[in-house]
Amino acid sequence: MIIQPDESTCLNVLLQRMSQKSPLAKKQKNILILTLGFIAALGPFSIDTYLPGFPTIAESLNTDISNVSLTLTSYFIGISVGQLIYGPLLDRYGRKKPLLIGLGIYILASLGCALAPDVEALIFLRLVQALGGCVGMVASRAIVRDRFPTNEVARVFSALILVMGAAPIVAPTVGGYLIDHFGWRFIFVLLSALSLVMFVLVWLVLMESKSPDSGVSLHIKKVSRGYWEVLTHRDFLMYGLAGSLAMAGLFTYIAGSPFVLMELYGFSEKSFGWVFGINAFGFIAGSQINRLLLRKWDSIMITQVSALLILITGLLLGTGLALDILSRFMLLPLLFIFLFLSGFLNPNTTALALEPFEKNAGVASALVGSFRMFAGAISSALIGILHNDTSGPMIWIMVICGILVFVLVQAHARLAQEEDN
Repeated sequence: MIIQPDESTCLNVLLQRMSQKSPLAKKQKNILILTLGFIAALGPFSIDTYLPGFPTIAESLNTDISNVSLTLTSYFIGISVGQLIYGPLLDRYGRKKPLLIGLGIYILASLGCALAPDVEALIFLRLVQALGGCVGMVASRAIVRDRFPTNEVARVFSALILVMGAAPIVAPTVGGYLIDHFGWRFIFVLLSALSLVMFVLVWLVLMESKSPDSGVSLHIKKVSRGYWEVLTHRDFLMYGLAGSLAMAGLFTYIAGSPFVLMELYGFSEKSFGWVFGINAFGFIAGSQINRLLLRKWDSIMITQVSALLILITGLLLGTGLALDILSRFMLLPLLFIFLFLSGFLNPNTTALALEPFEKNAGVASALVGSFRMFAGAISSALIGILHNDTSGPMIWIMVICGILVFVLVQAHARLAQEEDN
């Protein structure tokens, strides 16, 4: 007797084959990277577009810039918490379904932000917006881990940064134009429209990379145990923290630069957009040079050198501030170099942190992203808490981040060397 498989069995077999790391043709690979880059870019675009509008938003909502900066903090908190929620969901239900749900939440929350009557409502709605939008960041990393061999992951992450990097370059300029011509609320209308395009793109173009796995439990104890197993892995912990602190330095710059550059150094909104875009280009340039260097050196070596250089850059910033010689001609190049080096640290520390994990790549990816956004939430909150009408809070937090990145990378290298001996 021949037993015919039912539709569910056929679907599971098909999805399982699709989830295997079969070699991708160059065109398929480029389309996948482009799609994932657009999805992941929604998060940074949501941050950078409205940064030039901080003074205008504060005036419109009858508050001050320090309160408006809390909308950035709430966004980082939402991304941190949201990624932890999506991690198990992406491992349980596959990548596509949670991605569509998250984008739907983002669309509605963005429209809510456009209608916010006061800063408190805007802070809350930015939190909800982040809870929806962060799914793209988790899913993109997990899909890369699904579809590419381990030795290609760092290069693919660098390619993603190239696509994502367009967001911080064009976002402040777009935001400044929209504020001048339509008002700050139209920024969130645009974000809602863009996320709707992403929703359609995911629905119609993106193929599932992992079949649903009913063996992945969503019980709180088992989910917590899964996160704990990832968190206590030494490679994940050390590289995850190092990458998070490097990104905390970047987010400190993002949160502090509107006040420092526009209020203290006299840049106009338009000039600020250009400076922000140039520094974002530095971040992208670092990630793309990293792709080339990976042909000759491994991620560990590049991470160690980058950590040393970002330490030196941070110390130069701190020295300039302490000696009161931090003119715009010294500040701007050092900020550019700091972001340039972050372009090396971000993809390599991500790849090294995710390398030990395959079956639970969604959980590991969520934890990496949560680490980084939590660091961003803390650093951006400190900018508001420590605000004293000087550049001190931004500079010193960046200095501390540079020091800690170097310490963690060196500590891991020493532990690895002791094990080898």
